Amino acid sequence: MFGDAGTLTPSELHTADAIGLAGAVRMGQLAERLGITKGAVTQLIDRLEKKELVSRTSHPSDSRAVLISLTKKGELAFQAHEAVHQQFFQKLSKELDNKEIAIFEKGLKIWFSNKSRD
Repeated sequence: MFGDAGTLTPSELHTADAIGLAGAVRMGQLAERLGITKGAVTQLIDRLEKKELVSRTSHPSDSRAVLISLTKKGELAFQAHEAVHQQFFQKLSKELDNKEIAIFEKGLKIWFSNKSRD
């Protein structure tokens, strides 16, 4: 549960995170960032829009493009998820030394770079 957003699937949460980190983003950019098809992004955005977490607006200089951004409710969910990440990393820093944290972070980079190619 992330604020008023309720329960989100991992895919929905990662999509909201990608939008929250980027601000307004084009659908194609979002698909590339997440390593999924534009069709899959459209389905995720449809679900997030029904949950009132994202909104679509016309791109100011490209009439063919649509920008996706978080609503206030979506921003609160994003901030709640970021707080969970911060708590997790604070706990890690208490339990692991700097070398172990560096290894963990390297593992995450490898994992996410491989996920974007899947």
